[in-house]
Amino acid sequence: MKIIRSRFFLIILFLFLSILGSFRLYFNINDIPIYDPVLAFNFLFNRNEISQYENLSELLGYKKDDKLLIIHADDLGLSESVNQASFDALNNGYVNSASVMIPAPKALEVAKYFKQNPNTDLGLHLTFTAEWENYKWSGISSNESIPSLINDKGNFFEKKKYFIKRGDPLDVKKELQAQIDYARSIGIIPTHLDSHEGALFFSPEFFKIYLELGKLNKLPVFIPQVLAPHFKKSTKQKKNMVVVNKMYMADKNISFNDWPKYYNDILNNLSPGLNEIIVHLGYDNDELKEITSRRIAYGSKWRNLDLIVVSSNEFKRALIDNNIKLVTWRQIKNILYPSNKVLLN
Repeated sequence: MKIIRSRFFLIILFLFLSILGSFRLYFNINDIPIYDPVLAFNFLFNRNEISQYENLSELLGYKKDDKLLIIHADDLGLSESVNQASFDALNNGYVNSASVMIPAPKALEVAKYFKQNPNTDLGLHLTFTAEWENYKWSGISSNESIPSLINDKGNFFEKKKYFIKRGDPLDVKKELQAQIDYARSIGIIPTHLDSHEGALFFSPEFFKIYLELGKLNKLPVFIPQVLAPHFKKSTKQKKNMVVVNKMYMADKNISFNDWPKYYNDILNNLSPGLNEIIVHLGYDNDELKEITSRRIAYGSKWRNLDLIVVSSNEFKRALIDNNIKLVTWRQIKNILYPSNKVLLN
């Protein structure tokens, strides 16, 4: 009997470890560095939805069943190429929103642009990783004050998983607030917060800090519906939580030849409610090729293709043909925080 029980225990243990290994493999393959077991379970099995801010469409001046869309450019501040492509896209209305990586080397260029174009819908792309092989940065805080976020070379970690595993919540909170404070000190009036590489979305502690400091600073926080596993059914909607019903962003599974089709399929099948397309813009030049180490994903050609598509006549026609209403984070911020309203000139 003891032998049978021992074998049964070993079989159960083997099955448990196999399942656990499969979960970890799934998360690694999909670049989802979740190490909290409860959150991992919820991401795999929780199909709850989080509700949108009540009557958001109507408060923005639209009908409940209208298709609302933010066309958002990430990674401003990364390089001159990214900045110039993004500025051109904003100036020409190819995108209507953007966010800046405050610790990145070219953030001051973005501040200069914002001062000249104060009506720009510009958020903060809260940054805790430096993912490019030969192009690095650290935080706004001194390295000594956020030691858990800094590698042995004095930079942010290259991989999200090291940030998630090693980051101290106190250091994250300090650096997150420092990025907000510094942005304001250089003349940027942010309209919202989001997270570079989604790094703040993979830890319950970091995600909580993201929400709390958004509320403290009276800024809407970007929350795609896919983050529902962070919440319980009983979770009360926080004032600054802006749930994007559907977020779209090109990934490495899409062939460059299919780039236009990918985006036009989004527009042709957009659902009612608040949606966001996130693009990464840049000119395919020597500077950007060098920075991105000639990597395919989010590399120089990738960013140039994003720019080509959103500036195309076909993309513009699809917006009109599908009766899509373009909205901004600035408009949302003015609804959520009317006393902190960002006025247009």
